[in-house]
Amino acid sequence: MNSLNSIILEGNLVRDPQHSMTPKGTPVCRFSVASNRFFQQEKEKKSEVSFFDVEVWSRSAELCSRILQKGRGVRVVGRLKQDRWLDESGKNHSKIKIIGEHIEFKAVKTPIESLEDENLLVGEGGIQELETLTTAETSVSSDEAEDIVIPTF
Repeated sequence: MNSLNSIILEGNLVRDPQHSMTPKGTPVCRFSVASNRFFQQEKEKKSEVSFFDVEVWSRSAELCSRILQKGRGVRVVGRLKQDRWLDESGKNHSKIKIIGEHIEFKAVKTPIESLEDENLLVGEGGIQELETLTTAETSVSSDEAEDIVIPTF
């Protein structure tokens, strides 16, 4: 029986993403997302914030590092991955992160003319330049199709 490992996370970037390359040249983009939860407890409205580390690979990593910035809203669909290691004293450590497999860039609330280089649609037909990039949500998937989808409303 296969186990299910799937997560959907929505929030805002805590800081600008970090872009790096593996020794074999594969792009990796890492960023942290703050996600707010609002609830009511004994007739009092409360909120809490949680912080999650996200890692994206390949073409999606390149696009995330170019498009994302601190404060930008993002929706991440992916899976959880646990890293385990021993420190120098032999103590076990572990950390859980999200491997982003599909990324949606939330609408920008400021003018977008500064993103002229981002006016691209990447898909099966190659890279096509868009006339204008609106403030609609933008998606990127790390599947082999490596596409950015700009929904029309």
